[in-house]
Amino acid sequence: MRAVLTRVSSASVSVDGEIVGAIEAPETGGILALIGVSRDDDSADVSTMVRKIAELRMLDGEVSAVDVGAPVLVVSQFTLQGRTAKGRRPSWSDAAPGDQAEPLIREVIDGLRERGLEVAEGRFGAMMSVSSVNDGPFTLLVETGNSTLRG
Repeated sequence: MRAVLTRVSSASVSVDGEIVGAIEAPETGGILALIGVSRDDDSADVSTMVRKIAELRMLDGEVSAVDVGAPVLVVSQFTLQGRTAKGRRPSWSDAAPGDQAEPLIREVIDGLRERGLEVAEGRFGAMMSVSSVNDGPFTLLVETGNSTLRG
């Protein structure tokens, strides 16, 4: 599982012009989490990702989302699993198919909520427009055990 985590002051996701998820963050910031699921990911990867999103001290003042109750916007993004080492066309062969990825994304969302966080979400499989006001900017690439960057 691979995620791009960005500290934001606000973020939203729209489908067909309708906002389906949005967050407004406190002074310390919130997190926009773009998450790509690989074919090899499982519940252990979900647990690691939930822990990282909730506990990484990436918000202003070196605090975590759980420290300050910061909101999180989760958007599924299979393109994070793209390979670009050869040619000009990315390969999506490492990305999990929808029927495998969707339940794992749902587990991440549920896990963050179980940690007491406010979680907004995109719409799985939809063409989405994501807007964010980056804070810092502060962005991290986070990978779990089954995911490694391969060009």
